[in-house]
Amino acid sequence: MTSTHPPTRPHPVVGVGAVLLRADGAVLIGHRAKRGEPPTWCLPGGHVEAGETFEAAAVREIAEESGIDAVAAPEVFAFALQTGGDRTHLGDRTHLGDRTHLTAGVLVRATAPDPVAALTEPDVFDRWAWVRPEELPAPLFPASGALLAAWRGEPAPAGWTLYPGAAR
Repeated sequence: MTSTHPPTRPHPVVGVGAVLLRADGAVLIGHRAKRGEPPTWCLPGGHVEAGETFEAAAVREIAEESGIDAVAAPEVFAFALQTGGDRTHLGDRTHLGDRTHLTAGVLVRATAPDPVAALTEPDVFDRWAWVRPEELPAPLFPASGALLAAWRGEPAPAGWTLYPGAAR
């Protein structure tokens, strides 16, 4: 007997990337050294949990990954949709495969004058750095690269489509 049901498709992945700004305009970025993946530089971020807004997810991820919880004014500035084209290989995984990835970019401001990031997830990040937006390190984690391009008003990287965030 043959099934008339279509094959199951993987669920989309919904995430968030936080552009955390210090008072001097520097951005927090972590060196992602996760086992099985090539090293990249990454914004604080991750999956959005059930019932969570993009803004709440960004604030939570910043605190979980860097230990910084003195933040304010989270605001969605863009959405990045991974649409295909270039596949990004991360060790034994391909970051695209047959899934749709939608990542919201959230701008967040640090409220402490000189926040210090901690290594709260040493299995993921081996260091944090505050960098000037014009001096971003490379290579960037794919979603972080797309969001930083949107934030800086640059074209989308190959395989990504950028959408503006909430109307102001």
